Order: sequence, then C-alpha cells, then structure tokens
Amino acid sequence: MSSPSLPSTSRRSFLKGALAAGAFPQIVKARVFGANNKVQLATIGCGRGTGVTLGSFAKHPAVRAVAAVDPHKHKRENLAAKLNEVYGAKSCRPIEDFREVMADEAIDGVLVFTPDHWHVPMAIAAARAGKDMFVEKPLSVAMTWSQRLRREMAGKNLIFQYGTQQRSARQFRQAVELVRNGYIGEVTRVDVWCDHMDSQAKSVGFGSTVEIPVPEGLNYDLHHGPAPTMKPYTKDRCTSFGTYHIYDYALGFIAGWGAHPIDTAQWGLDMDHTSPVSYEGSGVMPPEGKLFDTTRYWDIHCQYENGVKMHFMDQTTAKPVVEKYHYRVHGHGTVWHGTEGWIGVDRSAMFSHDKNKLRKVTIKPDESPAYHSANQWHNFVDCMISRKPTINPLEAAIRSDTVSHLSDIVVRTGQALKWDPKAEKIIGGSPAQNALLDRVPRKEWDFFV
Repeated sequence: MSSPSLPSTSRRSFLKGALAAGAFPQIVKARVFGANNKVQLATIGCGRGTGVTLGSFAKHPAVRAVAAVDPHKHKRENLAAKLNEVYGAKSCRPIEDFREVMADEAIDGVLVFTPDHWHVPMAIAAARAGKDMFVEKPLSVAMTWSQRLRREMAGKNLIFQYGTQQRSARQFRQAVELVRNGYIGEVTRVDVWCDHMDSQAKSVGFGSTVEIPVPEGLNYDLHHGPAPTMKPYTKDRCTSFGTYHIYDYALGFIAGWGAHPIDTAQWGLDMDHTSPVSYEGSGVMPPEGKLFDTTRYWDIHCQYENGVKMHFMDQTTAKPVVEKYHYRVHGHGTVWHGTEGWIGVDRSAMFSHDKNKLRKVTIKPDESPAYHSANQWHNFVDCMISRKPTINPLEAAIRSDTVSHLSDIVVRTGQALKWDPKAEKIIGGSPAQNALLDRVPRKEWDFFV
C-alpha cells in the first residue's frame, strides 16, 4: 500500500494539522507485516540515517526500507536511489515531509535519525500513528518533552528502541555482567567521559554567523521545525557540526556523545529506572556571539540515592583523572570502581585493574546475565516481530538522558541542584534551573496540542 494521494489543497490542510493529538488514529497491527510479509520501514533523516539504513537495517532479511525522508532533497533522493539498487526495484520513495509517512498505514515503523530537536516530536507523531520507532540518541532537548513522550506511549503496544548501540557490543555486555555480579565487589563510584565540542567546532571557528541564502532543495522551515524563533540561515547551521552544537537544535556533546557512556554506566549499575539525585560542578561555554553555543567542557559530580557517585566529564577534563589508575585512556569510556577493583569499557575493549585478567572471565550459569543482543538495529526489527521489549527501551533512554540534561543545567546556571527521580523535578530549584527543563516549540510546529 502506497502513501495516500492527496490533492495539493487537501495535502496542505492535512500537513498543517498532522501533529495534533487526534491526527493519527491508533492502529492495532496484525503481526503479518506489509507487502511480502516484510517489515516496512521509513528512514527519517538521511544524513547518519543513510549509513545505518544501508549498513544494518536493509541487510535484515525481514526488512524493506520503503521511504527516505529528509528536508534536504539531495539527501533523500540519494538514499532512495541506493536502497532501490539494493532491492532491485523502485520500492523506496524519497519524501520531503515526515508527516506523509505517518499517514501511510502500510509503513510499520520509523527510524529517526534527525537533528536532536526533532527526536521527540517524530516519536510522538509515530506513537499517534501507531508505528514502532527507533530513535537516535540523545532522546530530547528538554526533560518535559521526554516526559510527554512517555505519557504518549503509555498503554500502547508499541516498540521503542534507543540508539545507544553499545549495549549490543560484546565487551560492554561482559563488563556489565561482571559488575552486576560482584566481580569488583560493591560498586562505590563510576567515571564517565566522552568527546567534546572542540573536536569538531573549533576547526570551523565555532560556526559562521553570516547570513546567506537558503540553498535550493532545502526546506529550511521544516529543518528548523519546533526549534525557537526562525533564525537566519548560515553555511554552518544545517551541517552535522551545526545540528550537534547549536542550542536551537541540541544540548551539544554533553548529551549527543555523553548518551553512550552514561547509558553504559546506568546499565551496569542496574539504574535504568532512575537517575542520580544530586549534581554539582562546572563547565565552559563557547565565546559569546558564536553560532555554536552548547556546552564546550564540563566536570560534573553526581550521586545516586544509594550513595554511589558518578563523575561525568569531557575527555580533556577526564584524562588526568582517569590516567591515575587506567593504563590505556581513550577519548570516551565508562569505569566502575568497586571495593575490590575496577572495570572499564570503551569501544576498543574491556579493561580491569588486574592487567585485564577479567577479560577471560564469564559469569557462571547461576549468576545474572544481561540482556543479550548482537546487533542494536536488528534487535529493533526482531522485537517488532516478536513484540518483546528491546535492549534499550524508552524508560532507560529517559533516565540516562536525565543525567545529560541536569549536568547541562548545572553548567549553564552555575548552580548545584537536587533531583527527585520519582517526581522528576528539581527540589527547590531556582527559576533559571526550572526554566531549562522545558522548551516552547514554535507555534506552527507545536506537537503538544
């Protein structure tokens, strides 16, 4: 079944109201998917989405990627053409506006690879349309948006997968199993760090602020979407650098990269249901007046309700801290410290205090294993078919994302804070802190109505 063919006037009217709560009826899907019993997927965001769709999703035998969606004409047409080469047929359509995908009942799920400020709006639209969703990290640009997505998903038999693929890598699962089963004793603290803005943004002078014409083939209004008041277009605004490091669209690498090691830390601590309760520290912002205006460096100390501490840092801040005990420090990582040693993990390998002897250890049959997934993207498809929970469900996404949001608030306000993880509110927070928990979408792109 193809997308509904609408006259131009009807199409404009439909798209205008398509974010509204009642725009898409909840669809109860049979477990027989699409044409030829294939799971029909749409990729929304054909930058990073191109590589992942071609390299992973399109290789799953049960998948047919049938739509490539992007406000950049050349990006959507490029992915559609490459997928049609894979399938040997013109089964993938290039589409400018994601709302056409939401209206297509033949599409079973969406892959959201957009800039960060679109992640939750796309997910909410998918939930209202009854579609399963794979959503890239970080989850959201505002805590209130994430909470609204949770409410939207409640009671709906929908599959959600978060894009922190480290959970499906062998060394991460091994590290988590050893930590959870006491191989370093009782955990007392965890060090978490990742890449920072300067690895990208400094090379282009923190972005040009000189207005230039919007290039042909880009729907800039759709790209900007629910971000605040429309801003002048510049050559760096819609690049990957811009969408990562402009506060209109993202929190920066404190969330965009931080999502990975934080998620790993939470998984190892078995804290997918909660977040630390206190946050304090400092950070550095870019020079005033620059286009790239997200947090540049950070050094945040957190503590969980049970007393376990988390030290969340950018890679430059982390290096002298971690190299005091770690013999091979990379630009990102997670290290759990226990009463009997430490275990660290990054994308190169797992490490431990005993010259890596724990690498040879696997947990015993009577010990507690972690969720096993060999492929994050295929896990999403398999769960679409089985209707079983994914390895990285929505609640885990919200709770790990919370650490990035609250750390960013500490940097921006220069104030420590206390967090109630049950009510998900700042305890006695200042007006400035509480204001940063929310963002007001542009009226024409308000998906909360």
